[in-house]
Parts: sequence; structure tokens; C-alpha cells
Amino acid sequence: MAAGKLDKEAIVELAEILKETDLSEIEFEANGVKIRVARQVIQASVSTSVPVAVNVETSQSPAQATAHPGTVKSPMVGTVYLSPEPGAMPFVKVGDSINAGQNLLIIEAMKVMNPIKAPKAGIVKKIFVRDAEPVEFDSPLLIIE
Repeated sequence: MAAGKLDKEAIVELAEILKETDLSEIEFEANGVKIRVARQVIQASVSTSVPVAVNVETSQSPAQATAHPGTVKSPMVGTVYLSPEPGAMPFVKVGDSINAGQNLLIIEAMKVMNPIKAPKAGIVKKIFVRDAEPVEFDSPLLIIE
């Protein structure tokens, strides 16, 4: 690709990579030219799960929750699942006594289920997320005291 010249073939190749890998955007830089190709992803989801009663407390603001020393934060962007499968009991609920390393919830990212484990033993004081809710990196998930 010549400096400063748009390479249509490169754009088409990047678009194909997006389609093949199911990514939402990709960026490439060569010879002083940067190309970013992005696509709008519309997700439709159909849930057949049975609602799970979970004690979700949101009396603290996200800023207050982030400052709390027992806050477990999301290590990634994804979708939170509070139980191992639809209709199952949640991993934890407010008031539960938990052990270090115990599964707290699952975050699905790029079709991979990532268990989020307790960093320490304690009592679950607050849960800030709901089942099947999207989360951002570093969002507060719950508090363990």
C-alpha cells in the first residue's frame, strides 16, 4: 500500500476477516496509512430461562462500590450469568458465606464462558448485576466482606 493512498483490496480483506472471525471491528496500519473497518452488530437474543430470584442491591452508586475494598470488578467486557445454566440456582446470593476461589458468576465474552472466582473468603454483601446483563471492563459486580 503506497503512503497516503487508499487500498480498496486491503479494506475488502479486512471486511472478510471481520466476517470470518465474527469481530465487530479491526484496524490495520502500514506505510503510514491506518485503516479501521467496523461493522454494526445487532444481537437478538431469545431467552427461555426461568427467572431466578436474586437479591440485587443497588443502594450504592457505582463510584462508591468501586471504592469499597471488597468490590469484585469485571475483568472483561461481556454478559453476566449468575447461574451455571438457565433455571439453575445462582452461584451466590446476598448473605452467602463463600470461600476464596469459589465461583461467583460467569461472564460470557466472545462465546467463551469465563468463571469469575472469589478473590477471598467472606460474606456476599451486595450484588450489582442482574442475570444476562452486559458489563464493561472494571464494572463493579459484587461486594465481599
